Amino acid sequence: MDKSLIWRFGLVIAIIAASVYAALPLQKKIKLGLDLQGGMHLVYEVQTDKVIEMAIARTSEDFRVALEKAGITPLGVKADIARIQVDVAQQSDIEGVRKAAKDFGEIEELKDFTSGLKISYGITKERGTAIRQHSVDQALETLRNRIDQFGVSEPVIQRQGENRVLVQLAGVKDPTRAKALIKTTARLEFRIVDEDASVPNALKGDVPQGLELMYEFRKDKAGQKEAGIPLLVDKKVLLGGESISDADVRIDQQFNEPYVSIGFDSEGSRRFGDITTRYVKRRLAIVLDGKVYSAPVIREKIEGGKAQISGGFTADQAHDLAIILRAGALPAPLELMEERTVGPSLGADSIRDGIKACLYGAVSIVVFMLFYYRVGGIIANIALTLNIVILAGMMGYVGATLTLPGIAGMALTIGIAVDANVLIYERIREELSNGRTIRAAVDAGFKRALITIIDTHVTTLITAIVLFQFGTGPLKGFAVTLTIGLLASLYTSVFVSRTMFDLILSKRNVTDIKV
Repeated sequence: MDKSLIWRFGLVIAIIAASVYAALPLQKKIKLGLDLQGGMHLVYEVQTDKVIEMAIARTSEDFRVALEKAGITPLGVKADIARIQVDVAQQSDIEGVRKAAKDFGEIEELKDFTSGLKISYGITKERGTAIRQHSVDQALETLRNRIDQFGVSEPVIQRQGENRVLVQLAGVKDPTRAKALIKTTARLEFRIVDEDASVPNALKGDVPQGLELMYEFRKDKAGQKEAGIPLLVDKKVLLGGESISDADVRIDQQFNEPYVSIGFDSEGSRRFGDITTRYVKRRLAIVLDGKVYSAPVIREKIEGGKAQISGGFTADQAHDLAIILRAGALPAPLELMEERTVGPSLGADSIRDGIKACLYGAVSIVVFMLFYYRVGGIIANIALTLNIVILAGMMGYVGATLTLPGIAGMALTIGIAVDANVLIYERIREELSNGRTIRAAVDAGFKRALITIIDTHVTTLITAIVLFQFGTGPLKGFAVTLTIGLLASLYTSVFVSRTMFDLILSKRNVTDIKV
């Protein structure tokens, strides 16, 4: 046996060993998709109207500042759900407001709602469309970040229509917790508590202008029920969650309870330091989605850009809150439009039927190859077996997710792998019929079939890559197994098969071979 044959056989054995090591145990190395192991299928609608409402509120404040810069002092600039209303003192101010609005550029006058000394504006159609589009895109990105940190393997998160989002989570063991993690808006705000205003009067409905009645929730002594403590909180947001750079779960050494430690970016650190300097001895409310989690007294300036949120959390609650804060707030609330649960029994049936189909196909091919190509059939079947081993090993190594379409990709790979051997064997038969020796026929058969094999594999591989790049869910599962299978087929049908032929022909007394 020559040296080239020795190193080639060594390479084949090394690849077999590496593939087996990467694939086993199969149940741990290869994850199953939603259609095989069960899970959740959710469709949410992004409430883009809420985004427009918030945009109008922000725009009204910006427009008020623009009016002041233009030297116009209106009686009031009010924002409601759909429009901004500007009240002026005299008719001569109206033209000044209109000129400032044109310079501002983001709003347009609503003629139907303008009368007397009241001018109404709405955001422009183009800006409204851009805000809605951006809110859905941002919701998609935020959900991806949250779910990736939650630990779900190969989730499907994609857009449906104009404002809906499809979420598929395979193997989720706690659906309620997953839905809470997805739906939480997570708008974090730091506001000052006003302790001079009368809370009893506010509870009766007399809330001072510029303040908001909120509740700080705390666990009772048994740690079970929540008791709401009313607080009057300034509506002005001093710092928001957009300045957060990190959030981690820590354990309070005094009470042995988990809390969430948050860190700010450079700008947030500076602003937090300014806030804690300006409001020393005042209470700073940490508000998440309209709920006061804590309102500690600022003892001194806090430097280093660190704060903490405590609220009698369980370990899971603190962990999920940290995920939400790291991933960022949703731009708008989500409304659940559709929910389906895929049971694991369906997955078991699908796996069993899919494996049966692959086995029946493989056995049929093995029998045909043995009957029709004899020795060549044995070599092709060995190469086919190695192809499947490499496919399983690569899927285990990259942590790929196996789906029902992925099983179909495996079945297709089996056919493609054998097809390459058929091309080679038919070329060898042609060369033998032309009177060539067995060694010359094998050399010519592999050489002449190689270009055709590469062409067919590369064109199919391009299709698989396109499916993986632009497809979603089931299409990606099909593309993954097909891509790996094609690469393995190219290796086994050409390199492994040729190595085995060379091993047989290395014996000097071989004058014929059945193919």
